[in-house]
Amino acid sequence: MKKTIVAATVALSAAGFLGVWLYEPGPLGSETVAVAAPAPPSSTESSSSSSDGGASEGAERTIDGSVESNRYGTVQVRLVISAEDRISEVQLLRRPTSGRGVDAIPVLQAETLTAQSADIDTVSGATSTSESYVKSLQAALDAR
Repeated sequence: MKKTIVAATVALSAAGFLGVWLYEPGPLGSETVAVAAPAPPSSTESSSSSSDGGASEGAERTIDGSVESNRYGTVQVRLVISAEDRISEVQLLRRPTSGRGVDAIPVLQAETLTAQSADIDTVSGATSTSESYVKSLQAALDAR
């Protein structure tokens, strides 16, 4: 009888400790954060008239990436594509609200704008969030 009580006490104590140890408070609410792209290199005006899948010339368009979940939260990317077919802004429709992924998102957004592709490095300590971000980003790029 004593062994059962001791085993139950140890198990419940370990479970309680683990829950407290893994808890990471974060900001309340969910917000969309946008990062503007660096200015593109100056070039001369193009006078070609092409059709971008029904988009009018000189118009920006938005493309939503897939919803990607991991154990730390859900990520969904929205890209703003300029008339020159460059990523001009990266928005997050869904983002982690706690943990290291919160700090990783601005780094990933900046790298996306620099690389203009999904070929970016993961952020150390936020690998799961980085991988979800890249999957959503790639889905948006494939849809353009």
